[in-house]
Amino acid sequence: MRLRVLSGVGLAAVVVIAGGCGSEPAPTSSSGKADTAAQTKQTRAAKVAAAAKVKANELGQVPVLMFHRVIQNPTTTDDRTPEQFRSDLERLAADGYVPVTAAEFVTGKMDIPAGTHPAVLTFDDSSPSQLSLDEVGNPKPDTAVAILREVAARHPGFRPVATFYVTRDMFGKTVREEQAETLLWLKQNGFDIGNHTRDHVNLRGKSKKEVEEQIGSIAQQIGALAYVKPVTLALPYGNQPSRKEWAARGKLGDVSYEHAGVFLAGYTPAPSPFSRSFDPLGIPRIRAMDKKGDCAQFCSTAWLDWLKNNPDMRYTSDGDVTTVAFPKFKDPFLRTTYKTRALPY
Repeated sequence: MRLRVLSGVGLAAVVVIAGGCGSEPAPTSSSGKADTAAQTKQTRAAKVAAAAKVKANELGQVPVLMFHRVIQNPTTTDDRTPEQFRSDLERLAADGYVPVTAAEFVTGKMDIPAGTHPAVLTFDDSSPSQLSLDEVGNPKPDTAVAILREVAARHPGFRPVATFYVTRDMFGKTVREEQAETLLWLKQNGFDIGNHTRDHVNLRGKSKKEVEEQIGSIAQQIGALAYVKPVTLALPYGNQPSRKEWAARGKLGDVSYEHAGVFLAGYTPAPSPFSRSFDPLGIPRIRAMDKKGDCAQFCSTAWLDWLKNNPDMRYTSDGDVTTVAFPKFKDPFLRTTYKTRALPY
């Protein structure tokens, strides 16, 4: 009988099968895990050193500035002239502030450079002085948006963003197409659209049904015009309803609304969203005013002076949106939900 000679491939297969039967897998090396752990530790150490270098304090306070009309001849203390508004913005830029939206603030997504400070610019009542578009779709000169973009162009890194709290006045537009054009312009250019109730009604003492009607109806209108669901609400006159939760969430017909933050009308800087003292249902704002009259201590100018003179109380970014950096002694003030992002130094 003649024996068949196995080819090289067949012989290799026999060797593999024979070697595999009943054999144990090769031991896994632990060096890979050790290298990964060392790299992680090294990366964290570098982040801690960088946070310490800029004296990051992401548990510090944030100025949320409240604006209304920007007009040449003010008729109320809430109005600012174009010159005053430019001055407000120039002051922020000079002090190292970077604008963020209300939505970015309440959700803790303030992605700004290391060593800078967030400032939230909010505009109530959807006035034409805040945004009016010309015949080719550009903001008209001396409107709030035009001035903000103008100042931002002079200061690289100063983001031209803000939050506009809309009522049915809708920037003076009554035709649906014009309303949609204005809201869509804001959306497409990085601005934030918030809820300010349909009729600018004082919600104090109103029934739940009335509160939901006022908030839900304008939310539906904003959604239909710009396909936006407001993340935050600014309370007219700063007055909360009988139950604070009604302003945050509710339902009108088949449409529900849910706000991650509800803003008041004064009178202090807001706690960091990472701080234990942060109340998403009652976030304070600062009136944009000069130091005079009853606002001498509580206006934007006074508070910005105070934050500048007390830098340890001001929010300072570490430049990394995935971490919450702060001096170690402030650890007790961190909200527990952010423990996994904590970067004390």
